[in-house]
Amino acid sequence: MSERHKVLVVDDDIQVGVFLKRLLKRKNMQVVLDHSGEQARQMLREQEFKLALLDLKLPDACGLELLREVKALQSSCEVVIMTDYGTIRTAVKAMQLGAYDFLEKPFEDIDELEKLIEDAINISMGQADSAAADRLGELTRQVGLVVGVTQQMRRLISVAHKIAPKDINVLINGETGTGKEVLARFIHAASNRSCKKFLAVNCGAFPDNLLESELFGHEKGAFTGAVNTRRGIFELADGGTLFMDEVGVASLAVQVKMLRVLETGEFMRMGGEKPIKTNVRIIAATNVDLEQAIKEKAFREDLFYRLDVVRLVLPPLRKRREDIPLLAGYFVQKYLAASKRDNLRISAECLRLLQEYNWPGNIRELANTIEQSAALCNDQELMPQHLPDKIRFREMSISLHAQEGAGGQLAAFRITRSDDPVSQLQAYLSEEFPWERLPDEQLLTANRVAHALLQQLRRAMKKRNLADEQLLSLREMECQFISKALEYYGNNYSSAARALGIARSTLYRKVKDYGIS
Repeated sequence: MSERHKVLVVDDDIQVGVFLKRLLKRKNMQVVLDHSGEQARQMLREQEFKLALLDLKLPDACGLELLREVKALQSSCEVVIMTDYGTIRTAVKAMQLGAYDFLEKPFEDIDELEKLIEDAINISMGQADSAAADRLGELTRQVGLVVGVTQQMRRLISVAHKIAPKDINVLINGETGTGKEVLARFIHAASNRSCKKFLAVNCGAFPDNLLESELFGHEKGAFTGAVNTRRGIFELADGGTLFMDEVGVASLAVQVKMLRVLETGEFMRMGGEKPIKTNVRIIAATNVDLEQAIKEKAFREDLFYRLDVVRLVLPPLRKRREDIPLLAGYFVQKYLAASKRDNLRISAECLRLLQEYNWPGNIRELANTIEQSAALCNDQELMPQHLPDKIRFREMSISLHAQEGAGGQLAAFRITRSDDPVSQLQAYLSEEFPWERLPDEQLLTANRVAHALLQQLRRAMKKRNLADEQLLSLREMECQFISKALEYYGNNYSSAARALGIARSTLYRKVKDYGIS
């Protein structure tokens, strides 16, 4: 380390400050020691620092506010928060606001402390730890976690990775299907318990009496049907990690026993008389508001604070749309590996539809959609027609404007969802529809909606066993529509197929079947 690396230490505990100053000076760093927030602000205005070690509780300043001021005044200065166990929740919030990491006092592992300081300064200097980045990438691949490119998700995974080795309980909030168990597996894999068991239990999958038996086990004869002694998940997960999904639905009786395990590390099997010791890290997950459940007396407040040492909030998929292409590609590769198919890519129009859909079922719904759509696709490219109707027909209403004559007047054509898709298609195929005057992006939209209407109508007519002559007229409509698309694109099959939202091989087959010249 060079003398030019200035470190600001802010702690009202004089002994802690002196200890850190001596430690850092041995590392050939220049140290400025302050004991109040006001002194720290003055130093930040006068000097530049590579690292700031901030005590979370100062007599004249809030650690989080001081963190914001450091980042505002010196954005490249990394911040490490120093905290007691009781304020770890706030320290994690500091990391979510931009702190590099946090340290628990008293400092027990000096080597770990020195390594953290060195890593923080390297980050401040723009020297990222490539080995750490590779390790992080390997862990995410190992558990099937797609981080993506959204800043919120990247920050969340960074925080999860840093708190993983600290062996503290974690509460994960998020809507159904956002990947709470995958995140829990990532934390376990990045922790010091990774060589031990990871066990998961869904508290909502069991009635109250069975949940208690599932978690704590039972002795032979404890209840009707208990013909053998059975160990519970708390016992089986000893030394490892226990993931408890839907923890908010556990009964108050089960919550009391969970609280005792968290406080003492002891429990008794149902019908048992001897306490059993266990050392388990709890990662709990919920999609309900536990604070509201506490107000309604449905969840114990003391248990909540035992679980909510660190809280991580997974964003819904609709708030990370930029990650949908990466997630969709991951699920396609997963499907190919399982089905032993060689190749399948996702068309640009298909990706656009996936990104526009709101995904109420989040990542789980996306995974199921890709699997179903890939199973329906016999070509090498996933096209819009392979997607479920709820995604393809999400918006059947568009407004199109075309230039009329030299005067520049606009003529508007509006196609909307109705009970009569035939009339909508006829509007597209009429002589008045301004195909030649539409901008390219609106032409693609018009083609997509019209062809979707056509496919929807065909399925509806077949499902209702309508007359053959009606299906024939529908065939004639599609024939006209394909002819117009090919004419517009000068018989360029690739462009026409892309505009129609179908595979090129499908377009060739339809041209041949319909005898289009």
